[in-house]
Amino acid sequence: MGLTGTVLAVDAGNSKTDVAVLDASGEVLATARGGGFRPPAVGVERALAALAEPVERALAEAGMSYVSHVSACLANADLPVEEEQLAAAVTARAWGASVAVRNDTFAVLRAGVAEPRGVAVVCGAGINCVGMRPDGRTARFPALGRLSGDWGGGWGLAEEAVWHAARAEDGRGAPTELSRALPAHFGLPTMTALIESLHLGRLAPARRHELTPVLFATAADGDPVAGSLIDRLAEEVTLMATVALTRLDLLTEPTPVLLGGSVLAAGHPRLDDGIRTRLAAQAPLAQARSVSAPPVLGAALLGLDHLDAPPGALERARLAWEPSRA
Repeated sequence: MGLTGTVLAVDAGNSKTDVAVLDASGEVLATARGGGFRPPAVGVERALAALAEPVERALAEAGMSYVSHVSACLANADLPVEEEQLAAAVTARAWGASVAVRNDTFAVLRAGVAEPRGVAVVCGAGINCVGMRPDGRTARFPALGRLSGDWGGGWGLAEEAVWHAARAEDGRGAPTELSRALPAHFGLPTMTALIESLHLGRLAPARRHELTPVLFATAADGDPVAGSLIDRLAEEVTLMATVALTRLDLLTEPTPVLLGGSVLAAGHPRLDDGIRTRLAAQAPLAQARSVSAPPVLGAALLGLDHLDAPPGALERARLAWEPSRA
């Protein structure tokens, strides 16, 4: 008897959306890319309408309008109640017989492991961590920024760098090269000028993200204040991973810990070494490694897991996005 069923895999981030349609053998029938998925900014209905464009394009390319299962890993699905609300909205679109909505960090995790077992920490604009076991148990954090106790992410690092640089310039804080490097990045002479430009809107708020690489470069040059922020991030990443491993009873067995997102994928030696050194001390059996596979692969594998697809199907899907494994 042949394998039956089809999967619509969706990885929708803040800046872009990747969609794929697969059959139960793991063959990719169609793919599409769309814009970002931002319900907090535009509302659920407008976000779903934007999501529909690449989804329906991929379905049309695959020659179908309906699949057996929709596996959607979505940005801004930070709480279980938000996952439920988004699952209801996706279900109403009638793209599949069943729907599973997860936070997009689960896609990063599943993309990097051979089975749904392990922990992933993602650090891009923000920071998040999830874990899963094959029996369906999961560990997660709200990941709502300071409101939920988080520290780190590119946005948070930029804010910390500005805070320390401002205090260094006016005498309230320790001296740091950040007080020169941050304004210089924008062609400005002082932190006072940078603060004024940000406050008055002469620099768009989104441009603060540009300061995170400046922070890392300053730390690499030996600045102690900048270096302390990188070390703090290493501690936060390790803490999140260790707590997730503990919740899932995985501290006592070898377990992959995947590191993803633009900050963790950038290969900063001080941060990478700091995470691995701390993990070795706090979770000696954890196997830390970066994940480079695209998250849509994780959404696809989660969908194939739902269909109880055999290992060969999972490997076929993986090779579609990681041909170098062949």
